[in-house]
Amino acid sequence: MDSTTEVVKQQSQESLAAADLLKNEIDQVAKIYDIMIEFFTNYSFQLVGAFIIFIIGYMIAGKVGNMVLAICERNKLDITLSRFLSNTSKMLFVVMVLIIALGKLGISVTPFVAAIGAASLGAGLALQGLLANYAAGFNIIMIRPFVVGDTLTVQGVTGVVQEVLLAYTIVVDEDGAEIIIPNKHIVGEILHNSKSDTLLELSVGIDYSHNPLEVVELIQKALAEMDVVSSNKAPEVGIDQFADSSINIGIRLWTATVGLHTTRFETNKMIYELLHQHNIKIPFPQRDIHIVSGNAA
Repeated sequence: MDSTTEVVKQQSQESLAAADLLKNEIDQVAKIYDIMIEFFTNYSFQLVGAFIIFIIGYMIAGKVGNMVLAICERNKLDITLSRFLSNTSKMLFVVMVLIIALGKLGISVTPFVAAIGAASLGAGLALQGLLANYAAGFNIIMIRPFVVGDTLTVQGVTGVVQEVLLAYTIVVDEDGAEIIIPNKHIVGEILHNSKSDTLLELSVGIDYSHNPLEVVELIQKALAEMDVVSSNKAPEVGIDQFADSSINIGIRLWTATVGLHTTRFETNKMIYELLHQHNIKIPFPQRDIHIVSGNAA
C-alpha cells in the first residue's frame, strides 16, 4: 500500500513539473509574441518605408549603372573601363541607399563603419596578395596599357586579351587555351603589345647558283597577293645570311594573331611552290671529304 502511494506521489510531482515547464514555455512564447507585436506596432511604418526606399533605390541604381555605361560607350571609352565605372557607380548608389534605409529604422551606421574598418584591416593583412592583384587591376583599367583584342606578351606568355578583371587578366593563345594572369604579375613588368597583329618571321635557303635578289623580288610579289598580311605594315624580305650551303632569305610579315599558325603554314606552302615553279633549289647541308693517303714507311 505504501509503495502504491509513493508511485502516485511521484507521478503527481512529475505531472506538476511538466505543467510548470509547459507554462514557462507558453509564457516565453507569449513574451516573444508581445515583443513582436509591439515592435511591428511601433516600427511598422519605418520598416515599410525602409523597404520601399531600398527597393526604389536599388532600381534607380541599376538605371544609374546603365546610364553610366551608355555615356562611356557614347564617348567610345574602352569596354573594360566602361563596365568598371558602371558597376562602381551602381555599387556606390546601393550603399548610399542602404545607409538611408538603415537611418529610416533609426539604426546608426557608425558602429558598422567601425566594424567594417577593423575587419578590413585584418582582411588586408591576410589577403595582401589578392589586394595587390586588385590594386594592379585598378591601375590597368585606369591607365589602359592594353585593351581587349590586343596581343599581349608578358611573363613569357603571349595571347590575345579577352577580358580584363580587377583580380586577373584573361588572354587566349593560338590554340584557344585561356590563360589567366594575375594582375600583379603584369603591372611593373615589361609588356609587349603588338595590338591585333603578331610578327611572323620565316627563313628559306636557296642555292648559291641562283640570284638572291631575284628570289627576294619573287617572294615580295607573292606576299603582296596574299590576304594574310596586315595592311598596316608591308612585309620585309631580304638576304638574311650567307650560310655554308645556302643563301638564307629572311621574311618578316605582320599578320593577325588569330590564326597565326595557319598563316605560317600557308606562307611556307606558297614559298615552296614558288621556288619549285621557278626551278630554284633548296640545298641541304653537305660536306666534301678528301682522303689523303700517306706513303708507306
